[in-house]
Amino acid sequence: MSTITSPDLTGFKVISAEQRAVFQENGHILIPEVLDRNEVAYYREVINKATSTFNTEKRKLEDRDTYGKAFLQIMNLWEVDESVRNYTLAKRFGKIAADLLGVENVRLYHDQALYKEPGGGFTPWHQDQYYWPLDTNNTVTMWMPLIDITEEMGMLTFASGSHKSGFVENMAISDESEATLEKFIKEKGFPVSRAKTMNAGDATWHYGWTLHSAPGNKSNDTMREVMTIIFVADGAKITEPGNEHQEADRQRWMCGLPAGSLLNSELNPLIV
Repeated sequence: MSTITSPDLTGFKVISAEQRAVFQENGHILIPEVLDRNEVAYYREVINKATSTFNTEKRKLEDRDTYGKAFLQIMNLWEVDESVRNYTLAKRFGKIAADLLGVENVRLYHDQALYKEPGGGFTPWHQDQYYWPLDTNNTVTMWMPLIDITEEMGMLTFASGSHKSGFVENMAISDESEATLEKFIKEKGFPVSRAKTMNAGDATWHYGWTLHSAPGNKSNDTMREVMTIIFVADGAKITEPGNEHQEADRQRWMCGLPAGSLLNSELNPLIV
């Protein structure tokens, strides 16, 4: 482990009115230098160690389905690792989320490490909020690479303005979602864009309904290391699950709270 003292992530980063407007219009935005080089170097070590410890995927890449080939997914590391907890519950991230959404306070939904292996497959088009039984559109995912990445390593790709369509199709991340949602994007004429490069500590932010995907990792030997955190505006209520995945989320990330309850379980702490 690095000798660097655990960085304090309580300091806020100012989000301009222009950045908020771009985010709310396009449904996504890239904000550079959310963490500086020293901060991201420290938390990269922390998150890599936790990811290695709690990764349960043992199958070879070629033996997995499209979803399994897209990334290694390890969720809610903050529950099991105190150092990751300092990252996931950082007020700096929560304040950016609240400012982009235009709300006073946000709660945690969950975190997840999304590591795309060398040679890993594409991530099909999908909407994150398909999985969440929530009564609000004020949800946002932070997607932060822990190393410098290029688009060939699996850069997040967005259909700008697609969040305004809300819920599109009742389908999980799959070959089916790729085909159906790609057709939808073309029919609606949503511009598709992604960054050419991102530095470690930069972060993209996107609404829960923003359609997004990612190409495969074409590098020969470099893991695409990304950590994500999902935030929900305080005051959101749980809805009746609309599919089996939402019911699984209600049980796991909401501690089984019934529909109609406020999202305020012990796993959904107030961040700011």
